[in-house]
Amino acid sequence: MMALSGPRKTLVQLIGVVTVMGALAWASVPLYDWFCRVTGYGGATNVSETGSDDILEQTVKVRFDASKERGMEWEFKPVEREMEIRIGETGLAFYEACNPTDRPIAGSASYNVAPYSAGSFFSKIDCFCFEEQVLQPGERVQMPVTFFVDPEIVDNHEGKFVHTITLSYTFHEIDLPESHAALDVQTDNNLN
Repeated sequence: MMALSGPRKTLVQLIGVVTVMGALAWASVPLYDWFCRVTGYGGATNVSETGSDDILEQTVKVRFDASKERGMEWEFKPVEREMEIRIGETGLAFYEACNPTDRPIAGSASYNVAPYSAGSFFSKIDCFCFEEQVLQPGERVQMPVTFFVDPEIVDNHEGKFVHTITLSYTFHEIDLPESHAALDVQTDNNLN
């Protein structure tokens, strides 16, 4: 086998560096997401298929917050601003969204909890944020989120001091899914 030298060796090293950097960039988003979910960093929450088997007598207040990305034309708010639930108990809250425009709008919700130390103990069972939402002109909907606070929070050195958790959602406008975009184009053509 012939050893590489000069410009050819530099080119192979450069291609290797670019390949490694590309792989790291591609893997960074899923790795960061995994890190946030495991540690609760940045207020990331957990997802659970079922509620907690253990329900404590201790309670925690859960506050609900809603915001929109600049330019998002929906109206968006929590139906109830806060609730008090027992730790481990399954809670059900609703957020309301309305599309006051004359066109369909698709949205996706990002979320976090505060304080960040509560993130790894806040588990969602079902949430409107798991799927994109499409609202037709004038449509108003109530969207549920089912959740619980993991009883392990009371044994955590930071978590045991958490008495209020704020669940925040921000809606962002996204492109209409192809099925809805096709209907929108068809409707526009029928109007002309």
